[in-house]
Order: sequence, then C-alpha cells, then structure tokens
Amino acid sequence: MGRRGVTFIVAVAAAGLFGGTASAVEERYGEPRLEVLSGPAQYVSGGAARLRVVTPRNTTAKIAVNGTDVSAAFTPNGHALEGVVRDLPLGTSRVEARTARGRAELKLVNHPITGPMFSGPQQPDFFCSTPAHLAGFDLAPPFLDSNCSLATQVGHYYLATNGDWKPYDRNAPRPADMTRTPTGVDFVIRWERGTINRFIYTIAVLDPAGTGTSAWNRKLIYYFGGGVAIGHYQGSNNRNESRYTYGLGQGYAIAWSTGTKTNTHYNLVLGGETAMMVKSRFVTEYGNPQYTVGLGGSGGGIQQYVYAQNHPGLLDGAIPQYSYPDMVTQAIHVGDCELLERWMDLKVRADPASKWATWTNRTLLEGLAASDTVANPYQALTPWLKTPGSSECINGWRGLSPLVLNPKFGTAPGITPQQQAQVEWTHWNDAVNVYGRDPATGFARSTWDNVGVQYGLKALVDKQITPAEFLDLNATVGAWKPPHENVQEGCPFIPTACPADIDVWSARNATMPGADGVAPRTAGSVEAMQAAYREGLVFDGKIDIPAIDWRHYLDGELDMHNARQSFAARQRILDRKGNAANQIVWFTDARPARAFDQTPMALAVMDQWLGNLRARPWLGVAGSKPQEAVDSCFATNGSLIYKGADAWNGILSGKTGPCTAQFPIHGTSRTVAGGPFDEQHYKCALQPVQWALARGLYGSWRPTSAEVDRLKQIFPTGVCDYTRPDAGRPR
Repeated sequence: MGRRGVTFIVAVAAAGLFGGTASAVEERYGEPRLEVLSGPAQYVSGGAARLRVVTPRNTTAKIAVNGTDVSAAFTPNGHALEGVVRDLPLGTSRVEARTARGRAELKLVNHPITGPMFSGPQQPDFFCSTPAHLAGFDLAPPFLDSNCSLATQVGHYYLATNGDWKPYDRNAPRPADMTRTPTGVDFVIRWERGTINRFIYTIAVLDPAGTGTSAWNRKLIYYFGGGVAIGHYQGSNNRNESRYTYGLGQGYAIAWSTGTKTNTHYNLVLGGETAMMVKSRFVTEYGNPQYTVGLGGSGGGIQQYVYAQNHPGLLDGAIPQYSYPDMVTQAIHVGDCELLERWMDLKVRADPASKWATWTNRTLLEGLAASDTVANPYQALTPWLKTPGSSECINGWRGLSPLVLNPKFGTAPGITPQQQAQVEWTHWNDAVNVYGRDPATGFARSTWDNVGVQYGLKALVDKQITPAEFLDLNATVGAWKPPHENVQEGCPFIPTACPADIDVWSARNATMPGADGVAPRTAGSVEAMQAAYREGLVFDGKIDIPAIDWRHYLDGELDMHNARQSFAARQRILDRKGNAANQIVWFTDARPARAFDQTPMALAVMDQWLGNLRARPWLGVAGSKPQEAVDSCFATNGSLIYKGADAWNGILSGKTGPCTAQFPIHGTSRTVAGGPFDEQHYKCALQPVQWALARGLYGSWRPTSAEVDRLKQIFPTGVCDYTRPDAGRPR
C-alpha cells in the first residue's frame, strides 16, 4: 500500500498555518467539529494526542474517549476547546464531542511509541547506540528493552561563552559565562531526550523562566540530518542540529531525531514515519506551532522534499540545503562512476598519453565536474595516473557504490565480526519492506540497471571520442554483479587489505568481458522500481509548500553536492505541476571559501512567506511571496549578485541568465548518454539498434556493417529510447 497522501492533520483548516474557523453549518446548527492537531487520526503514537473541538460561539461541549468523560482536559483556545487525551489503549479509540444541538465523532488509532505505524516489519538486526554516541545526549544504558528504549530525560542547559552547553541549576547563582540570545533573554533551553520509533529524539526550546516554553516564538524547526548509511543502527548525536544555536536564539523550538538523519539510515518510509511520530510528540506536549519549517542539508534536504510530498501537513515550509531530489535516483548515475573510472584509468595505464590522463576530459563520459588541479586522494593507489587532478566521481562519490550495493561491506559501531557477517548490508535491504526480495536468491531486490545505456553518446555525436572508443567503452564498461555474487571489498575500503589488495573501483564486484569481449549489463528489478515510486522513495515533484533551496556552489571543489540537483528537483516539480512557483533557488559562491551562511536569511524570508500565507491564505503560496523570495545568487561574502525570475535561465529553458553565467551546471553519466535532465529513468525503454540508426541517434557517424554488428552484440536487447516513458515507472 502506498504512503502518498497521508495527511498530517485531519482537516487542513485545522493546521497551525491556516487556523480553523467554524463553518456556516456549525454556526447555524451548533454541530461541533473534532480535529487532531498532533497528526493523522489513524497514526497516533505513545497513547496521547492533542485535539481541538470547534464549536459555535458561547457553546459548551462534553468530550468523551471510549465513553469516559475527559472534558476537564480541554480549555478554551480561541473559538474552540483544545486539550490532550492520554492513556489511549493500543488500537482504535472513539472520541465523541457533544453540544446541545449536535455531536461529532472521531476514531483514533494508537500505535506503540516503539513503532512501527506503517513502515512495515522492523529490522531484526538493529544495534543500539554505543555509549560514546549517547554521551552527547546525557543518556546512559542499560536500555530498557530490546527496542533500545531509553528513559525520557528533561533538563535545562545554558549556552556558555565558549560555545558549550552546560547544565543549568535555577537555584544556583547565574553563571558568569552564561550568554544571552539576540532577543535579549538568558540563553537557557529546556532539552528533552528519549526514544521514539527505536531512534533517539530530542526537543529543545528556549526557556529562561523555567516554565517549559517561556520564550518560544510558537514556531518549530524540524532539523533533518544528512549523511549516507544503510540502517541497522540507532544512531548518534549531532549537537549542531539537535541544539541549533541560531534557531534557538531566535525563539524557534527544534525537533530532531537519529531516525530522520540519513547518516543513520536511508529508508525514507521509516524516516517519514519517525518524523510524524516526533512531531506528534512535540505538538502533544508543547502545543500546536504556528508553522513547522524543515531545515537540513544533503540527506536532510532530500528528506524535506520527500516528506513534503508523502505527508502533506508535516511541514509548512522547507529550506533544503545542498539538496538532491531524492537518494534513490542519485544511485542511478553514481553507480556508473567506478565503472567509468576503471575504464578510463586502465586506458591511461596502457597509454600515458591517453586523453583520459587529462582529468577534465572525464566529464565527457561522467557528466559530473572534473578538475586538472584538485588533488586526487587515491593517487598513491593508482600511481600510473601521474597528472594532477580528480573528478567528482572520485572526490565526491568513491566508496558509495560498495556501501549501497555490496551486502558484505557495511557495518555499525560496536558490532562483532560475527554480527557484521549476518547482516545484508545494502540500501535495498535497509528498505526491503519497499523493494521486496528476489524469490530466487532471497536477497533484497535492487533498482540499479544499465541495460541499453550508451555511455558517452553525446561525446560521440560531438566528435569528442571516436567510434572505436565508443564501442570499446560500451563493450567493456560492464555493470554490477547481483548482490548474492558480491564478495568483500579490498583496499582502501577495508584497511586491513592495504597495501597489497588494491581495488579502488570495486572491480571484483563488477562484470567483466566474456569470450566475445562484452561485459554483461545488469537488469534491475522492475517490481522494485515501481515500489520505489509507489511508496514515495522517489521525489516526483508533488510538493506545494514554500521551498527555499540553498547551497554553496561547490562544483569547483568536486563536492558531491553538485549544483544541478536544485534544478533536477525543479524540473520534476515543473513536470508534475506545470510550474515551480513554490520553489526558489539560491546559490552562494564558495570561491575561495565557504565564508557565508545564507540560512538565517532563508529563515527570515520563510517566516515572512509563511506569515503572509497565514494572514491571507486565499493568495496561495505563489501570491504570498515576499520580495526576497525569488531566484538569486550571492557573492562569497553573502552580498547579492543578482535576483530575479530570469536568474537561472538557460538551465532548463531560455537564454543564459545572470546567475547561470556565474555558476555553470554540469551533467551526469546518464544525461551525456542521452537521458533526460531530471534523472528519473531507472530503466530506459529500449529500441533496436537499427531504429536508433534510422533516427539519427549517432549524429554524423555512419557505422560500417561490422560496427553495426558490434553494436548489436553489445546491445542484444536494444539501446535506450529516452523519448518513451521510463520502463520502471508505474503507468
């Protein structure tokens, strides 16, 4: 069952962003309306939920849960009664509100605080956080149960002048090193820590008076963490996120969880579930915020796009930083990196004068940025690569393919070799509830596929590689072996394998040419691809909330957070909705250094945007934009270079805009193989080689009969036809 359309509130009008008003029917007939503020009625967790009962003016209501009167738990809040119902049994409970002239009924479905709600069976091989990773939370084992549960703790901390958070004793004299916030109050927070959905969560709120929320501005930041991991572990703290100093100093509350940190896992069905449970806890215990804005970089940016798509109402605004549309479609072209690097490296080893010894030429095949000056951290392991330089595939992505693909490679802190050996360490297994298992091998199904992909096609058409190079590349580049055939990695990924067993490309787990000189390609599971779309692991543009997509421009550093990803997300929004007025893109120059953080500006603009939308919801997201909510680019010091609707022209359409000229965008191995900009093609539709020739796919190249035969031998089932829909996408 797909997770799309799970709305975070029972009625949109009840959300903190829009506010609720009594309907004409209620005014006339006195009928109450029951709303769940803390989340969807079918996804209550931990036995508690915050409810609102909207009634006509001067009307009282009697409220009962499973027949027990709980009216005393509700107090007036505007034109409504609001309260928290507690001690709900697992399963379904019935809530009833009665007035003199009407009644309303609602069913709540309560789930264990340890989960799951909808993410499916939990991983049986799940390792609790090590003491070192718990130290930052002031939480200490022993764990309370097999779900790695820890007792909830609440304490007050102050921000010291040296930047540390220190325990605060309200009965002691004011510490001499206590700081004050920009709003002028003592920088003291209430910090709650515990476990939800088996992961560690924290809630921090400014509280100098010690009342719980004494200086809260009634706005919530959900801080999503980044990184890459493949599950089976409870996770570790990130102080800069869980106690985000700038946000707390402005009065925001901060919600955070190891379960919404992609350096813990990349199962975004589980992550979305965790985010819902953590926000439910916040709203239940602290109150309904005016709005919730997402914040976070890399995987934290991905989560904002994906969760806003899958769970409307969870976020009211998003500030994805260094973002990608999602992870799972990044794996398509990133999976090509080592295959292409190996082919080019071996060409240089055979001929030091090869064009691939010039690093910038690697962009021809990989699409991604390359540099003749950025140092290659692996050059000592490949000494025949004598010229300086590197590529984004190496500098940004090396090691990610085995982590995602190889079931023998992954690990978690503190486990034994025996425990490591018993786990299937792949992304596919991490989200096996989505992908399913291959009945023939028992391993999780994989989406990775390169059947029919003609690597370097654009370079061939542009006459930057020869037909002979094109044929050799596509014949011998190969693919990844299926998971059940993988073996453990070598050096540098397994340090004990160094220095003798060097395999920087994971070649031992790649297919190699057979007697015909052709290395087999890999066919991904169509069932897994369709499930990824159905369950919302793929961001396909369904997002309606305001989004400020900001990043430092890092292409020159060969950083993995390449600039094109902001526009891959935009293209998907355009394809889905016809316009992308809700998304704005900001770049800040990082040359020569990452000297300025545009996040405070983004938060200020988002606050205005959501404030306008709250005040005049009929204007919609696009009509509520403040002046600064526009595509822009900034200099290294944060000063504006240019802003305007035409800032990024030339990337998706039109003439080159001022920001586009300053910050060039690169491609991927699949776009330079003829694929579309938005990178969503898991598995291309195929066409016979003869059809491709007849359509002029190869430009001015007119292959001989022998070359045509070789093409057919390399591509026996045909070559990619990107004019037809993705063969792996649900129709």
